[in-house]
Amino acid sequence: MTAYGGDVFDAVILAGGRAERLGGVDKPGLEVGGTPMVGNVAAAAREAGRVVVVGPARAIPGAVFVREDPPGAGPVPALRAGLAEVTAPWVVLLAGDLPFLAPSHLSTLLAHTVAGRGAVAVDGEGREQWLLGVWEAAGLREALAAYEGRSLRGLLAPLVGRRVPLPRQAWFDCDTRDDLEEARNERAG
Repeated sequence: MTAYGGDVFDAVILAGGRAERLGGVDKPGLEVGGTPMVGNVAAAAREAGRVVVVGPARAIPGAVFVREDPPGAGPVPALRAGLAEVTAPWVVLLAGDLPFLAPSHLSTLLAHTVAGRGAVAVDGEGREQWLLGVWEAAGLREALAAYEGRSLRGLLAPLVGRRVPLPRQAWFDCDTRDDLEEARNERAG
């Protein structure tokens, strides 16, 4: 049984990191299959009431753009900045470098929420993918107000109601040049 029940949700996409393993390039702006990865993530969240991108402004129609202070401060400050723009009762938190994310992956997560608790994707080895989950906005705000750490895991783990196995296409991200090449080859094939 889902607590989500079709209520409106907003999406927060974290797209302003340093991409150190990729030499500091604009990772979410890198193209896979002719589309910037952050554009694919925003398209996957097209059913969201609002799409909030935490990072530099880009050509994503209808998206709201914000920056954490200072830019590049990390995922917790980025989430705080993005959550300030959320107006829906639920928020989908996403990485900006998921080249194969699809609306069906988000629907699956939303269907697994439980009252007051979020749902987080887990990879093929059962590891939580903290930048692919859905959270009750009020509970997330409350947790952020009390949280002094820097880790998304430390913030989000107490809010998990369900861990949801999703296929590799949902959680595959591009942290390295090899990941990016694999994604481009898969999209081309």
